[in-house]
Amino acid sequence: MGARLGQHFLADPSILDRIAAAAAFGRDETVLEIGPGRGTLTRALAARAARVWAIEADRRLAAALAASCAPNVTVVAGDALRVPWPAADVVCGNIPYQITSPLIERALTPPRPARVVFLVQREVADRLAAEPGGRTWGALSAGVQLVATVERLFRVPAGAFRPRPRVDSAVVRLTPRAAPLVGSPEEERRVRRLVQAAFQRRRQQLARTLREAFGVEREAAEGMLAAAGAAPLSRVEVLAPAQLVTLARALGPRLGS
Repeated sequence: MGARLGQHFLADPSILDRIAAAAAFGRDETVLEIGPGRGTLTRALAARAARVWAIEADRRLAAALAASCAPNVTVVAGDALRVPWPAADVVCGNIPYQITSPLIERALTPPRPARVVFLVQREVADRLAAEPGGRTWGALSAGVQLVATVERLFRVPAGAFRPRPRVDSAVVRLTPRAAPLVGSPEEERRVRRLVQAAFQRRRQQLARTLREAFGVEREAAEGMLAAAGAAPLSRVEVLAPAQLVTLARALGPRLGS
């Protein structure tokens, strides 16, 4: 059942405790766990937090966990991309590989928790923690770092899971920025439209992207890029999140409402 739903169960107590320690900082916190499976991480979280909400898509696993969990754990049977999420200080989980990106997006949708700790494919962890100009910097990196800082905490080998996945994993911690780079939810949406359009043309020079995607004349495009600290011949993969925000502000209504 776990393999069918994309779950690989982790049972190593030392790794589980490290994940719980990275997520739950105090006994007064509420943790939302995504994909608890058999409850191994749930128990580690429950020992550290005031309350744990656990959303599990497999109804048989959800029922078994509800029957055996600690009093401070509430199990919700359902798809984490569809059911309402209770308010929580922390979002945590060993999340299914095939829905990693949408779960990260939802976890970072306002109101944001104090931190998000996910166990993900190592390749995804590398992309999340990438820096501008690097080989792995892309739309996922830019979109997440627009609203959060990323820590790549530690690697988890494939052999620690049952069933064994084909790749290694890593634990990442995403901490929403105390001082947001964007001024409003609407501005964040505009920046994300720019990120999506530009990375779809990642091998294209930015001045050309602005002309073709947003109808900006050459001279105006070069001025916008200069204001963002980027050369006209630059490509989007060298722009940091703050530069993308500056460029989105210059584009203004061209990015929609």
